Amino acid sequence: MPRALTHCLLGAAAALGTILTLPLPSSAEDAKAATATSVPETEEEKKEREIRRVCAVKVCSTLYNQKPSDGQVACNVQKTWRKEFLVKVMSRGKISWPWGNARCMGDLKLDRAVLIKSMTEKEFDAQFDKHDLRCELEAENEKYEVKLEIHPKVTFKDGKAVKAKLNWGKIDAPRLAKTALWSATAADNQFGVLQSLVVDDINDFIQSKCMEVKGEWQGK
Repeated sequence: MPRALTHCLLGAAAALGTILTLPLPSSAEDAKAATATSVPETEEEKKEREIRRVCAVKVCSTLYNQKPSDGQVACNVQKTWRKEFLVKVMSRGKISWPWGNARCMGDLKLDRAVLIKSMTEKEFDAQFDKHDLRCELEAENEKYEVKLEIHPKVTFKDGKAVKAKLNWGKIDAPRLAKTALWSATAADNQFGVLQSLVVDDINDFIQSKCMEVKGEWQGK
């Protein structure tokens, strides 16, 4: 898989993870990102974080309280990643980040019954609805908009994710990139090259992020 395409997929996966996490980073992580650039958090970034926090409370409440037991958890989430933060994250995998800031967004819709079974059954294959995701990648003189469809499926054992597939679907991207992106997402569908990243993000959300907002969902 060409490295540039891997960057794009990793960016989308790290930015949106699987739809279960869509990542909902903590205020501590956002503070680290801001510190890395020595630039204060913007008003837009503060609004994004607050919306994600509210969404995290909804998801975590269902995961841990198991009520209500039906219906959907729905929210619109958006996250801006600064270039310096992405460069640092990608460097852990010895991968460079060729763009500037990245902004990803999507409408989150999760079936509460599926979330509850993921946490309570000994082993469960959670099939989530199809979701349309949109990422905006900043280049030196322009911005690239990429729209991707995923249909995530995650296997849980004892309340912990052990396997995940994003199941990439249709792609809407600039003509020159679309064919190559299709090849890259097809490779992930077949070989699961992003599986470990997605699994780690899900477990981090359940085990760590939910605890950060525990006071807002515990016993409610």
